[in-house]
Amino acid sequence: MAAGENEPVGPLDGVKVLDLSRFIAGPLCAQILGDFGAEVVKIERPGGEDSRKHGPYFEGESIYMMLYHRNKYNATLDTRHARALEVLEGLVRWADVVVENFRPGTMDKMGLGWSRLTELNPSVILVSISGFGQTGPDSERTLFDAISQASSGLMAATGDPDGKPILTGTYIADYTTGYIAAIGALGAILHRNRTGEGQHVDIASLDSMFATMGIRLISHLMLGQEIPRSGSRDALTAPVSLYEAADGPVYIQGGTPSLFPKLCAVIGYPELANDPRFQNAEGRIAHRDYLEGLVGVWASGLPIADIARILEAEGIPYAKVASIAEVAESPQIAAREMVTEVDHPTLGRLRIPSSPIKMGLTPPTVRKAPSLAGEDSDEVYTRILGMSAEQIAQLRAEGAI
Repeated sequence: MAAGENEPVGPLDGVKVLDLSRFIAGPLCAQILGDFGAEVVKIERPGGEDSRKHGPYFEGESIYMMLYHRNKYNATLDTRHARALEVLEGLVRWADVVVENFRPGTMDKMGLGWSRLTELNPSVILVSISGFGQTGPDSERTLFDAISQASSGLMAATGDPDGKPILTGTYIADYTTGYIAAIGALGAILHRNRTGEGQHVDIASLDSMFATMGIRLISHLMLGQEIPRSGSRDALTAPVSLYEAADGPVYIQGGTPSLFPKLCAVIGYPELANDPRFQNAEGRIAHRDYLEGLVGVWASGLPIADIARILEAEGIPYAKVASIAEVAESPQIAAREMVTEVDHPTLGRLRIPSSPIKMGLTPPTVRKAPSLAGEDSDEVYTRILGMSAEQIAQLRAEGAI
C-alpha cells in the first residue's frame, strides 16, 4: 500500500491517514494528502455512504464520488456495530492523521474523543472539520455548503444590487474548507516531525468562508461600512464588467490606473484618460454607468475573437465567458495537465480532474482511481490490523464490514 519501486514518491510518502469523513470538505482534505503521497485509508459504511447515491451516474456509479476519493484505499465498516470500536482503535494506532467531519461531539460518542485518541496514539493528529467549529454557541448546528454561504456573508455579497442574494455556481464553501483543512494538516505534520507532538486541528466552514470575505469584511471591521452587492462589476474599481459582444458575453478588466488609459484608447475615447472625473478609482466608480456604457457599445459591434485580438495586443485582461465544456477541452487546461486518466476497477479508463498544485520536484500525483465501496477491505484489515481471512470473514458475516 506504500509507494512501490515504480511509483512516484511524494513529500508525504510514509504518512498514514485515516479518513472517516463524508461528502466534500473532509474527503477533499484527505485526498490532497493522498495526492502528495500519503497512504490514505477511507472508511465508509457497508454498501457505501450517502454520497454514492448522488447523481449523475456513469454506468451505475456516482461520478460525485470520483471527485474526492482518488489515491485512497477503501474499507467498509459499520461504525455503529458492536465490533466497530476495536477495529477503529486499531486503525487509530496505525494512523498519523485522522480526518473526520462529524458534528462536534460525535467522536466522543463513538468512544474516540480527543483524549481517547491520544491514549491510543500519543502523537496522532486529528483534523476535525465541521460547520461552525468545535466551540461557540452554534457549534452543534448542522451545516452544508449553502448554509455556510448564507451564514458567512458570501450569499449577501453575491448577486445584482437590486436582486436577491444568490448561491455561487459551485460548492465553494466545501472546497475552500477542504483546502484550508489540508493546510492545517500539513502544518501539524511539520510540527509533529520536529517535536513528535500531535494536535487537534479544528476547522470550521464558517471560519473558512468568513476569512475569504476580504475587502468586504475589513471594510466593516475598520470603517464600519458595508460594500453593497455589485453583480458582475468589480466592487472596488471601474470600468470592469461583463459585456455583450456581437457573438456572446465577454468580461473586460480596465479599471486600474495603468489599464484605464489603454482601454480608453482602444474604444476610441483616449481623452477620457485625462478627464479629471476619472483620475482615481472613486471617480471611475461614481461614473461607472457612463464608462461601462461606452465599453459596452464598443464591444457590441465586434465578435469576441476581434475583441480578444485587440485587447491582447494592449495587455488588457479579458475573457470569453466559457462554458464548462469549452474550458475542460481548452488547450490551456490540457497544457496545465488539469485532466488526468486513471484505470477504474469496473468502469475502465476514466477522465477526472487532477490537482491544481504544480511543483517542480514533488508534484501531487494520481496513482489510484476512486475506489468502490469496500474494494480494499481485505487488504486494509490484513495488512494494517493483521487480521486473518477467517477473522475478516466473521466480521463480514456479522455485518460489521
